[in-house]
Amino acid sequence: MPNDARDLARRLARDAEAVCRRYLSAGRREGRYWLVGDIHNTPGRSLFVRLFGPESGEGAAGKWTDAATGEHGDLLDVIRLSLGLVDFHVAADEARSFLDLPSEVRVSPPHPRPPSGSREAARRLFAASRPIAGTVVETYLRLRGITDLRETAALRFHPRCYHRSDTYAPTEVRPAMIAAVTALDGTPTGVLRTWLAADGSGKAPVAAPRRALGDLLGHAVRFGTAVDTMAAGEGIETMLSLRMALPRLPMVAALSAAHLAALMFGPNLRRLYIAVDADPAGFRARDVLTKRASTAGIEAIPLSPTLGDFNDDLRHLGLDALRAAVRVQIAPEHVARFMVPP
Repeated sequence: MPNDARDLARRLARDAEAVCRRYLSAGRREGRYWLVGDIHNTPGRSLFVRLFGPESGEGAAGKWTDAATGEHGDLLDVIRLSLGLVDFHVAADEARSFLDLPSEVRVSPPHPRPPSGSREAARRLFAASRPIAGTVVETYLRLRGITDLRETAALRFHPRCYHRSDTYAPTEVRPAMIAAVTALDGTPTGVLRTWLAADGSGKAPVAAPRRALGDLLGHAVRFGTAVDTMAAGEGIETMLSLRMALPRLPMVAALSAAHLAALMFGPNLRRLYIAVDADPAGFRARDVLTKRASTAGIEAIPLSPTLGDFNDDLRHLGLDALRAAVRVQIAPEHVARFMVPP
């Protein structure tokens, strides 16, 4: 009978393919790996789970990595994130049920990750970065149509942020946008690193130009202070684009569909606008988050882009069209409250 999270994860790894078939059913086996689009069970090939290997170490069975985001974990994380479970013990109960183990034994939360992936490492990286004014981060955002950069203290610039394409590649240094991920009380929990081209014209031409560090689940990058109403979505660029149309509305970027679905709610939140990315993962995150919000007594209202996401709308259709499309989707009383520029 497992008495800690690592033992439970090891038991899941012994039947890794069965776990993947249950919780990542949109994927398929290819050789020694299970391939799927992401941890939210979207069809695709970005995330791979090792089906065979030793019980511990980097190449252990059950370990997974998302090549698009740099996120990684074990099969207990697969269960927790694929189902959008915030409470660790609920995920542990689900894992025990899958393994046909007694449910009355409480599993201890996992031990902290090594310092290289810890909250402290993320805090130090953010502290070593500087404000974005006059940097390639500002250039990058402006080239994406995002010109209102007030209340963006959560974003910083690091001129020489370490990047490595894979385990065996040499380490490089590149400029990067560093986004602070915080808990509801403002406690730093992690960062998202977005490596940029030297001139800010786009993301750096590297594998996985975005990678997270620290603890993201339930937390977010925050723009403004939310009280009773806020908007939540996946990407930083998406939410800053929506903020161009709703400059007074507090917003958060959860950084992925899986993390959006698991977003934690503040005690005074009463209305939640959900910025939907128009893809299967985005639609599922919308549905999971809407259900969780309703259970918590929060009214959830989806905001749908005309194109793929709100940054696409801003860049290709223009700010006036974005404002007009958003105006008819928000509550009438919020037009004057949130759309009027401060």
